[in-house]
Amino acid sequence: MSNPQQLRYSKEHEWLSDAEEGVSTVGITEHAANALGDVVFVQLPEAGSTVTAGEPCGELESTKSVSDLYSPVTGQVTEVNEDVVNDPSLVNSAPFEGGWLFKVRVTDEPADLLSADEYTAFTAG
Repeated sequence: MSNPQQLRYSKEHEWLSDAEEGVSTVGITEHAANALGDVVFVQLPEAGSTVTAGEPCGELESTKSVSDLYSPVTGQVTEVNEDVVNDPSLVNSAPFEGGWLFKVRVTDEPADLLSADEYTAFTAG
């Protein structure tokens, strides 16, 4: 399993893209998608709502369990991925591409986000 180098990662297994015009994309990692099993339902924050770093902002339901979705940053949600709402299996099949979850205009980013190498080491331990 390879974690894209250009992303940053939270210890709750979310990834964050670099900001484009102040907006970053958030998703869950392949490691998290594999641990969850087949995702059958996603509840995402609404566009326009505020999310807080480290706080739950949605849920992912799989055939195994229901897990909270945590925001890796603080900011305002600008868009949710309706494709994932309509086809939650995208979280499993393309966690770093079509399975992204939401976009956020970042107002505060915690200092403890991990690089790809740090996240790989974190999940190996």
